[in-house]
This record gives sequence, structure tokens and C-alpha cells, in this order.
Amino acid sequence: MSFVRPEARQWLQRWREAMLGAGCTALGLWWALGTQGAVAWIGWVISAAGIGLMLAGMQRGRFRLAGQGPGVVQVTEGQIAYFGPLTGGAVALSEVSRITLDPTGHPAHWSLSQQGQPDLYIPVNAEGADRLFDAFSSLPGMRTEHMLAQMKRKGGAPVLVWSRDSSAPRLPV
Repeated sequence: MSFVRPEARQWLQRWREAMLGAGCTALGLWWALGTQGAVAWIGWVISAAGIGLMLAGMQRGRFRLAGQGPGVVQVTEGQIAYFGPLTGGAVALSEVSRITLDPTGHPAHWSLSQQGQPDLYIPVNAEGADRLFDAFSSLPGMRTEHMLAQMKRKGGAPVLVWSRDSSAPRLPV
């Protein structure tokens, strides 16, 4: 039996890295401002690391959705697989040529394109879709703030989030 409401647990799970970063920052500042010598310097380092963790956690928290959508996403060694009730498939991250966010669907979904293959459509709230953040972030030239801003946008036409430039380096296989 859990004493934490499911909504509160879900909120804590969504923002866990940001909260951990805030805690590290607070601890580091306490040491940095409350002590002297080596411990103070260690406090400044912990504080800086905490700020970095907090910023990364805020980006991840904005990317995570409920995870109650249709299907399951798996990201394994450079391959994204989606197992849905009606569609599914897998794409190699090194072969993805374009990522589009289509907000017209219910729910909104990612469209992953690769040459010579049909597009793979993944709902943004599919179980495990939060793993796509790391996969997308590893692509050369991906602007994560642009991607997060497009996710926040309601309605409208499909928008190109990332495209592989023909001169861009391919990810190692």
C-alpha cells in the first residue's frame, strides 16, 4: 500500500532529475558558503554540477509525458523500435533522415523517416517514449530547445524538428 497519490508519484517521477539537481545545488551552496578551505571548494564544484543536473532534468521533464498512450518504445544500441496496437517497426538511428512532430493526430506523434523505408510513427505519450529524448539528442545538429518548444505547441501542421544535412556526419554504427 502506497501513501503517495498516483498523480503525485507520477509528478515526482517526471521531475526527479531536476529535483536531485536542486538538492545537490543546495548542498553545494551550504558547504561553499558555510565552511572554509577545501570543503568550500568542493561545495562550489557540487553546486555547479547540481545546476547542470537541474537544467538537464528540466529538459527531460518537459519531454516526458504520461506514458499512457498506445504502444511501447524501445531504444537499444542505436535502434528505435515501436510496438503498437496497429502499427510498428524499427529504424536505425544512423539511418534516420528526418524527424517530424505531427500534432494533428490524437495523440500527437513523431514521424521518423529513413530513405527507402516507410515512416515510423510513434505517439509522444507511448510507454517508454521518454527514452527518445536521449536518442534524438545524440543526432548531429539536434536543437533540443526547438524540439521541446514544438512539443508544447498545440495544433497546427506537422513541423520538421530535425533533418540530416547531406554533408552532416553519420552516426557510427
